[in-house]
Amino acid sequence: MTTLQAARLVFGREIRAKLRDKAFIFSTVSFLVILIGSIAIPAMLDSGATKVAVVDSTFAPPLRAAELDVREVTDAAVAEEQLRAGEVDAVVLPGPRVLAMEEAPDDVVGALSTTPAVELLNPPPFNEAIAVLVPLALAMLCYITSLLFGIQIAQSVVEEKQTRIVEILVSSIPARALLAGKVAAMSVLAFAQIALLTVIAMIGSTVAGLDSGVIAALRPALGWFLPFFILGFVMLATLWAAVGALAARQEDLGSTSGSVQMVVLIPFFAVIFLRDNAAALTALSYFPLSSPMAMPIRIFENGAAAWEPFVSLAVLALSAVGMLLIGARIYQGSLLRTNGKTSFMTAWRTRTTVG
Repeated sequence: MTTLQAARLVFGREIRAKLRDKAFIFSTVSFLVILIGSIAIPAMLDSGATKVAVVDSTFAPPLRAAELDVREVTDAAVAEEQLRAGEVDAVVLPGPRVLAMEEAPDDVVGALSTTPAVELLNPPPFNEAIAVLVPLALAMLCYITSLLFGIQIAQSVVEEKQTRIVEILVSSIPARALLAGKVAAMSVLAFAQIALLTVIAMIGSTVAGLDSGVIAALRPALGWFLPFFILGFVMLATLWAAVGALAARQEDLGSTSGSVQMVVLIPFFAVIFLRDNAAALTALSYFPLSSPMAMPIRIFENGAAAWEPFVSLAVLALSAVGMLLIGARIYQGSLLRTNGKTSFMTAWRTRTTVG
């Protein structure tokens, strides 16, 4: 059996095991439910345009210009009766005077108020809330998925060591094939989950009637997010396998994986807290550990030149190759050390004969 054939065998075994894993299925379904709910609930809560009864027709044009549902009536008493019956949300009487039941209708008052004309030289394609929520969602999705799948890789390696199954495996196939198959399987599953969530997000946004400007900005951001995510995940996946190999039992995993968890956590918080700093976000979009989050955010905000994603992706790809070599050496140097926790330097110096 060649190394490629062995890696394919491990790949198939890992895929089948994960697709039967209840925890994996539950996490995927949970992500889908949360995503669909975050799209559907705001759309369900949106009751549409405010209904306004207007007694004096001269006030109707500015209200219609504000996209309110205007209903002209001829009698103030009839208008007030409609308001009390819940048929309209507000009444505009001559004066003008605005009647409402419990809360002042800000949109009606705003439409009737005289404000100076404002011209934006660089208007955003979406409102401020969307500008905050979408970057946060992209960063959270990358962080949580990388962390969850990475921990699963480390736990799988520790389980094979703790049960001594790894000794049987490496006697039949090279250690590098075992590592390649495991990393490839988890990378494919992580990518498939992210791709599924991306498709659902785009379909849901369209069905829910999300603003066309938001959808237009989301498409390129999500399109670039997928290759950035998969390269970033592959870059860290071998390190997760390596820290799993450093542990001899599940109880050791917390101490051996702490450094990799920080490698994932610190860039996430850096992107979140420095998102409004254009210079810092630009630098983070070229740093391999944060570029899978920072560059799609810059693309969404239309803050990246057309050539920048390609350069950033190339830097990430080169970094992924380097991380793969480092992680593979640590993995092979500690895989058969089952008597206790292995230090990083011991694993690095060890020249394994099983790979």
